[in-house]
Amino acid sequence: MPRRPSKLSVGVAFALALVPSGAAAKDKLPPDAFAAATPVPPAPLPGNGSIFQGSYVPLTSGGRAGQVGDILTIQLVERTAATKSNAAGTQRDGNIGLTPPATGPLSLFNPSDIAMGGGQQFKGKGDASQSNALSGEVSVTIAAVYPNGTMLVRGEKLLTLNRGDERVQISGIVRAMDISPDNRILSTRVADANIRYVGKGEIARASQQGWLQRFFSIISPF
Repeated sequence: MPRRPSKLSVGVAFALALVPSGAAAKDKLPPDAFAAATPVPPAPLPGNGSIFQGSYVPLTSGGRAGQVGDILTIQLVERTAATKSNAAGTQRDGNIGLTPPATGPLSLFNPSDIAMGGGQQFKGKGDASQSNALSGEVSVTIAAVYPNGTMLVRGEKLLTLNRGDERVQISGIVRAMDISPDNRILSTRVADANIRYVGKGEIARASQQGWLQRFFSIISPF
């Protein structure tokens, strides 16, 4: 006798069907994906009899960040715009007509009885446009320094408001030469940038469909 599914399994399957496919993949991030990196403690130097011990830092570097744990400020100047349009049109006409003889068995037909014509016409047009803008500043920490001089930076900013939370997260690769003397860098100079602006609370929930409406949107054939 086949085993009937329990109410719990049916409920779990129904809840999974209501979750958008992109939302599940978006939330599968490690907990330390944007966590601040702490400085690595330096290894003890062997005694060589010198008065001054430590690594050499050129005077031209000043206070510019360059080690794991140092802080950078990323200026968000993201602005993208995309526009796409296409149009197509076709038209075709055709006519045919025969003139029957004046005598004989075919004289019973009129010229209009054996004349035909046809026409076909099609027009199509599509337009799409999208624009995004993000501005502000987010301070991040250097998580790793690579042999070629590039650095992995990551960080986040959490704003807790009276109607919800807003979180800005960013990570990517930067070059030391792109860092200004006051440790600032434009977001357009960040390679492999991963910028996330997410929120939760009353405002975020108000801009989403209800669970029942999402269910009918999934099963609707229209």
